[in-house]
Amino acid sequence: MARRSFKAGALTAPLPPVMVTVGDMEKSNIITIGWTGILSTIPPRTYISVRPERYSYKMLKDKGEFVINLTTREQARVVDYVGIYTGAKVDKFSVTGLTKVESKEVSAPTIGESPLALECRVIEVIPMGTHDVFIADIVSVSCDDSILDKDGKIRLDKANLLAYAHGEYFELGK
Repeated sequence: MARRSFKAGALTAPLPPVMVTVGDMEKSNIITIGWTGILSTIPPRTYISVRPERYSYKMLKDKGEFVINLTTREQARVVDYVGIYTGAKVDKFSVTGLTKVESKEVSAPTIGESPLALECRVIEVIPMGTHDVFIADIVSVSCDDSILDKDGKIRLDKANLLAYAHGEYFELGK
C-alpha cells in the first residue's frame, strides 16, 4: 500500500465546529472554535484554543468562563458567519437570530438553538504558539429536550451534529 508524506501540519479530522459564547447576558460574543475536546472524565475537563488577537479573547480572559455550544447541520451557515465576522463590529446574536439563554453556572449565555451546551470555568491558560489553550472544568451540561429519549438519556444521534474537515462542513452520520 503506497503512502505519501507531507510537511508537519495541524490535521485531525473531522472536528466539531462549536460556537463558544463568552461575556455575560448584557455584553457577549460568539466565536466559532474548531480546536476543542475533552481532556478528562473525572473531573470533567475540556479545552478550547483561541488566538489572542480575537475579539472574544479579552472577554474570555476577564470572565474566565465560557459555554461550548454544539452545532447542527441546519446551523452550518451561522457557524461559518460567526467564525468569519468579528464581534468588535457586529452583534452576532442580533445578526444571526440566535437566542441568548441564561446559563445555570456561568455568566456567559448559552445559545438556545444549540442541542447540547457545556458550561465551563477556566482553570489554566497555556500559550501554545498561534493559540492559547484555555483548560476548563465543565461545571454544567444542558440539552434540548428533543434529544432526550423516554428515559431521559441524551441521544446525540438525534441532534444532526455538524463536523468540519479541510474547509468543509459535514453532518455526522451513524
